[in-house]
Amino acid sequence: MKYIFGLVAILSISGCGVQSIPKAKNMVESSLAEMDNQYKRRADLIPNLVETVKGFAKQESAVLVGVTEARAKATSINIDPSKTKPEDLVKYQQAQGELSQALGRLMMITENYPQLKSDQNFRDLQVQLEGTENRITVARQRYIETIRQFNDLVTVFPTSLTNSILFKHEKMAQWTAPEGEAVQTAPKVGF
Repeated sequence: MKYIFGLVAILSISGCGVQSIPKAKNMVESSLAEMDNQYKRRADLIPNLVETVKGFAKQESAVLVGVTEARAKATSINIDPSKTKPEDLVKYQQAQGELSQALGRLMMITENYPQLKSDQNFRDLQVQLEGTENRITVARQRYIETIRQFNDLVTVFPTSLTNSILFKHEKMAQWTAPEGEAVQTAPKVGF
């Protein structure tokens, strides 16, 4: 019994992850929720972009249908940051990757059809989409960093000792780019 009191005293005096591990887990969940929020923002923006482009590029309807279908698939997959399993995250990443690829094809239309570049509404939406993609990138970077920090706490001594005694958290899977997205060139936004 006095060993337990001694261990508790040592852990509380040194602060070996008693608070930092749960706080880090909360940060991972928060950053995943923010990344999901940015994906939802993009999904909300896309219908407006598609409607604007439809008026100018009827001959490219296959691309526009592809964007709409990819958006529908991406928004049909919901994640719960507190209960996300690695396989759920993979499905979510794949759907978001398909949407990114469809958006890349859509942005190529601007190079093939210069009249689209002259339309102010299209340019405004294009700027918003570019800003949204930047926000997604920042949110992904934050998520990746919070997972790294959490994984450090649960795997590196002395906080790993606290984790193995009190929390028993497993190392979290890191975000990875869906296959093909890592080497894909970013869509060019021309003005």
